[in-house]
Amino acid sequence: MTDVVGRLGTALAGRYTIERELGRGGMATVYLAEDRKHHRHVAIKVLKPELAAALGPERFLREIELVAGLTHPHILPLYDSGGAGGFLYYVMPYVEGESLRDRLNRERELSLEDALRITREVADALSCAHRHAVVHRDIKPENILFQTGHAVVTDFGIARAITAVAGGTLTETGIAIGTPGYMSPEQATGERGLDARSDLYSLGCLLYEMLAGEPPYTGSTARAVVAKCLIDPVPSIRRVRDSIPAHVDAVLTRALAKVPADRFATAAEFAEALVTTPQVAAPVSKASIAVLPFANLSADSDNEYFSDGITQDIITRLSQIGALQVVSRTSVMRYKHTTRSLRDIAGELGVASVLEGSVRCAGDRLRITAQLIDARTDRPLWAQTFDRNMTDVFAVQAEVAESIANALGTRLSPTERAAVGRRPTDDLEAYNLCLLGRHFWNRWTEKDFTKSVEHFQSAIERDPAYALAHFGLGLAWTTLALGYFTLRPLDVYPKARRAITRALELDPEMAEAHAWLADLDYWFEFDWRRAEPRFERALSLDPGCSMAHDLYGCFLTALHRHADARVQYERACALEPLSGYIIANAALGAYRARDYTRAIELFQREIALDPNLPMGHALMALVHVQQAGRAEALAESSEGLRLGGGAPPWEAIHGYVCAACGEQAEARRVLGELETRRAAENVWLFMLGMAYGKLGERDLAFARLQEACRERGGWVTWLGVEPGLDDLRTDPRFPALLQGIGLTS
Repeated sequence: MTDVVGRLGTALAGRYTIERELGRGGMATVYLAEDRKHHRHVAIKVLKPELAAALGPERFLREIELVAGLTHPHILPLYDSGGAGGFLYYVMPYVEGESLRDRLNRERELSLEDALRITREVADALSCAHRHAVVHRDIKPENILFQTGHAVVTDFGIARAITAVAGGTLTETGIAIGTPGYMSPEQATGERGLDARSDLYSLGCLLYEMLAGEPPYTGSTARAVVAKCLIDPVPSIRRVRDSIPAHVDAVLTRALAKVPADRFATAAEFAEALVTTPQVAAPVSKASIAVLPFANLSADSDNEYFSDGITQDIITRLSQIGALQVVSRTSVMRYKHTTRSLRDIAGELGVASVLEGSVRCAGDRLRITAQLIDARTDRPLWAQTFDRNMTDVFAVQAEVAESIANALGTRLSPTERAAVGRRPTDDLEAYNLCLLGRHFWNRWTEKDFTKSVEHFQSAIERDPAYALAHFGLGLAWTTLALGYFTLRPLDVYPKARRAITRALELDPEMAEAHAWLADLDYWFEFDWRRAEPRFERALSLDPGCSMAHDLYGCFLTALHRHADARVQYERACALEPLSGYIIANAALGAYRARDYTRAIELFQREIALDPNLPMGHALMALVHVQQAGRAEALAESSEGLRLGGGAPPWEAIHGYVCAACGEQAEARRVLGELETRRAAENVWLFMLGMAYGKLGERDLAFARLQEACRERGGWVTWLGVEPGLDDLRTDPRFPALLQGIGLTS
């Protein structure tokens, strides 16, 4: 051994200093080394000599280079690789934390919450790799490390590289790729061309072991394990641990199916199913809850913004608890002042329990009353009244959240307890201003967004370190920059980016801020490569963040990745079943995927939630245009225009619909009005370009689309998938438009 270390040290002299052996496996030995150039510790994996000799350096290094670009929060990156002195090696960060194998050796079985979180994090890593055509082939506890408490997957690409060079299971070297307890049936039988579903089988084995204390199939020899994998039925996790929810058992049964076609198609689908999906839906989870709007019992009716703010803050704190399924604010606020029964509300929202309460403010005194009710039996599960000073408002919110978790039988981890108990600011007036900012933002008009900006700015003046105030300010500016209002996007975007970036500097764990910053990355800077890791980071921090799923879906749609986008939209809609905005985005995703039947169904659902909003009607008209529904398209666009009071977005859509439906005179009248207004305000140049295209005026169409790209006008990122532009795609100028926003097709 000393001789090997000495020869390796000589071969790598000048670049790495070998310190000691860390461990060894079937294919490689791992050494701790110092990276002399960057003055950091690294882990160097050196292939076994017989394996290195069989492979040869050139093809091995060429293959492993393909995975060097994988960038993801849950993937351990590849720093370097090479061949020297007869050795083949690759270099990764040195992670001081333990592996999942170490933890399982110590604890044997993990809590359901930890097991599901780890599985989702590994699934996120696999999703990233599979999109780059990289199949891991050796997912097992030894290859899952913990870095700052989160799972990271190591050894991506090594199995791919070896298999690509040597083929099969490397029987010629006496080394098999994969580990019997985690191999898929097709991998165990030596099939070529393994795809992502093989990794998902291995991930299912991993989840099973975390819950049961051992893999689904065991035996005294590798051959015995493989035989059981191929022949024995999939074991039910509930037979060895009956506390596991039925839907998790159903997910495992599907993940461990013998035939790849019977498993989940993608890692994202696997991860989503662990929360809840129609395919594996279980009875409503006991740990699912809706927080209804707290009643304002203060003498001043204007204090309703404060009771609404308390409602949202309790929802936010409950959402920090991984085992709870919490309905987001947008959906529950529809039940404000409702006379509906709790059982009906719970049924519509798909939850087992409901929290209702009231808030009374009087001077510096605060009274919050809360009651948790089992919606199926109307039986109170917990109730309490808090009479405190206003300075205790955050402590009361934390107590409510912890009490609910206890009442639902959920144990908080130390990290969750810290998140639930966090005090966002020490300045109560700053907190009050932040609540007012959120109150005006939720009204969703340009005038109210402007008021929202003013209140968030005032909150920041009082407490410059108030992360939520910076995020609120950034969100208000972002909304004003999306192209649906009179402000020009490029005039507003820099303010949005500065505010959200500052929020993340103050609180790097704010999932929704990561998602909105990713949105700004591609929407305004056309930086597609930087955006996706940010979305993935947001979802790794909070898989239940509905807006992160929604925004990620929009991003994936723009890249023609419609199947992946639909998974994200469906998850967002499941988390926010009554959010018209999220449903409308899902409908637009279906429209751009050319699934017009589904698009109409979703727009109808959005319109049913609020028939008086212009968005659903106007956007529904776009779908009818594609289905040659002339009368329906004109009727819906006219209704959208009427409800929107003639605002530029709805007027622009109406002009396009008229042009597409042969109403040229009306189209030219509308477009003429918008051309007059565009010198002074944003008029949605993208839609003008679509309209001119339908009128056959291609030069004007491309002129407006080029302006829209320069000004980051609404929808330009969807140039590649917008059905309304199909007539222009054969024009030689169209590829240049796509290249201008960072796309090639």
